[in-house]
Amino acid sequence: MLWNLGSEWLLMAFAGVGIMSFILAMALNAIMGEDGFGPVGNAVIITAGFFLSIFIANNFGFRLGDLKMAIAMGLAGAFACLTVLAVLKAALNRL
Repeated sequence: MLWNLGSEWLLMAFAGVGIMSFILAMALNAIMGEDGFGPVGNAVIITAGFFLSIFIANNFGFRLGDLKMAIAMGLAGAFACLTVLAVLKAALNRL
């Protein structure tokens, strides 16, 4: 799916996801506090997790031609990535 986008549309997708993830990251920063990575860190993790999960899903053979399926896969991957990293940070802080 990402390979079919032109450079302009790919840049717009990164910008759109980045803006939305920063808005979400500011809310998550208020909820997570010290357990999070700050608003910018959370936004970077969410954005990277979103596009990485779409890339991995394409490599495993999922056809993400439907935009709803691609967004659902991206959001699931983004929150999974943020959850795993937050749990790792909490575990390392307890050691």
